Amino acid sequence: MKIEKLEVSQHLDTRKLYEEVFSEDEKSFVDYYYQEKTKDNIIYVVREDDDIQAMLHLNPYTLMVNGIEKESYYIVAVATRKEYRGRRYMAELLREALLDMYQAGVTFTYLMPAAEAIYLPHDFRTMYEQNIEYYAPEEKLAESITVQAAEDKDCDEISAWAQKELARKYQVYAKRDKNYYERLLKELACEDGKLIIYRKDGQIVDVRPYYEESKETEEVEKKEAKPKIMIRIVDVRRMLMSLKLKSLMAVSFQITDPLIPENNRYVTMTGTEFSGLMLMDGKPETSEGILPVSALGELVFGAKTVEEISKEEGVSMSGRMASELEKIIPLSRIYLNEAV
Repeated sequence: MKIEKLEVSQHLDTRKLYEEVFSEDEKSFVDYYYQEKTKDNIIYVVREDDDIQAMLHLNPYTLMVNGIEKESYYIVAVATRKEYRGRRYMAELLREALLDMYQAGVTFTYLMPAAEAIYLPHDFRTMYEQNIEYYAPEEKLAESITVQAAEDKDCDEISAWAQKELARKYQVYAKRDKNYYERLLKELACEDGKLIIYRKDGQIVDVRPYYEESKETEEVEKKEAKPKIMIRIVDVRRMLMSLKLKSLMAVSFQITDPLIPENNRYVTMTGTEFSGLMLMDGKPETSEGILPVSALGELVFGAKTVEEISKEEGVSMSGRMASELEKIIPLSRIYLNEAV
């Protein structure tokens, strides 16, 4: 087995495996993906028997986290040829990608799992369920509302509206600049879809995707299914320093991570509601407990309470540590609705 990080010129070499494993994807979507998304993504592959037998794609996104831009990667197209499954290729690809992301300064990464159980051993945890509202032609609109299909010329205006709305409502979301919406229009078009702009008195008040009738049932099913998003912390120091606090806090504990060695450390967290969280190296003799990286992620993103994670395997904490961790403001207002 040999793991390779492909050159951009080699990305098309993975299309055969993509079409084989993701046979449900329409050709028009696969065309879009390999023409557009593979321009700037990272692809890791496993070569065996002179061919690509497994792959993992990292699609880059600039995320906004508590108002600060952070470069991240959306893990997609994780696939192994049927005859080569059960050889831990996926586990090795994930490890390689996580180690590289750590070196690149990525704070956390995320994916939409085919099955949650696949990624739990790698410390991914479900933090969000996608909730996408679609345009329905039959819906009754207020007389003051007009709708129109978005075009490239609208992308600047949509971006300005979206950035303002997302910043008002959420703590974690993908930065939606003009290029984001130009690419989204292409993605929707490849599946006979459009982006519908809602206006009131000429001003944008909402945007929603819309698919032609042939896609309607499929998209409604997707909507009702609410695909899950799993997140994994890549760099615990960068993650913790992204947080805000409710009040004055000070606590020391140990973090454990079986995949990224640099995350295994003792930390001391201090700060106030004004300063934000400040981080220093801790010492074993002052540690008040242990948090595995998976439990830390659940706490940071608000998937579980301090009390809930205190009962998880590998977690230990003093009563004082639990009280101090309650002062963290979790990143629970998440909006990561991208497909790829």
